Amino acid sequence: MEYAPLFLTIKTAVVATVVTFFLGIGLALAVARMRRFQGLADAVITLPLVLPPTVVGFFLLLAFGRRSAIGKFLLQFDVTIVFTWKAAVIAAIVVSLPLMYRTARGAFEQLDPNIVGAARTLGVSEWRIFWHVLVPNARSGILAGLVLSFTRALGEFGATIMFAGNIPDVTQTMSTAVYAAVQANDYGLAFDWAIVIVVFSLVFVTLMNNLIARTGAPRRREV
Repeated sequence: MEYAPLFLTIKTAVVATVVTFFLGIGLALAVARMRRFQGLADAVITLPLVLPPTVVGFFLLLAFGRRSAIGKFLLQFDVTIVFTWKAAVIAAIVVSLPLMYRTARGAFEQLDPNIVGAARTLGVSEWRIFWHVLVPNARSGILAGLVLSFTRALGEFGATIMFAGNIPDVTQTMSTAVYAAVQANDYGLAFDWAIVIVVFSLVFVTLMNNLIARTGAPRRREV
């Protein structure tokens, strides 16, 4: 059992989660403040959550392929995306972003608007309001989105195999390693990788749940 898929999966999930974290909360705040076309924007961002992952991967393949406008532009700088590790990261970002976005937006919309209004009255800049008022008060929801997006990126398969492929030591993650093992009729190896994915997901979710419980709102004392 080689450990390359393990390290590649962790690296992919971590990079994708970092990008998803900032992009997700930024989009959540932007859409929450929109006065027009809010429903359309929300639908577009949420779409990868409801589409089959293979369809998402197919559209990414069309968007970044060598015949596409993006692909041709990148080729001028000798940059290729399809069937590389960068493709695995992009696929993980696209499929996990809706989870971070929706939980962050829900957390922002539940905040008392008077808090933001008071900060603006005191002359606090929008940037400081975002990082020192909105994010701290919505931290439980944001952390929950972080858990969901990381575990989604950790187990991503459909979009990855369509867009990045299943190349050993290059784009083969743990989920695609399970698929390759089953295709090779090696159910023992497939079971080993499946258990590793389950253990990693369970440990991470448990740790993050404990963190959310510690940083969340204090419990009310029973009278």
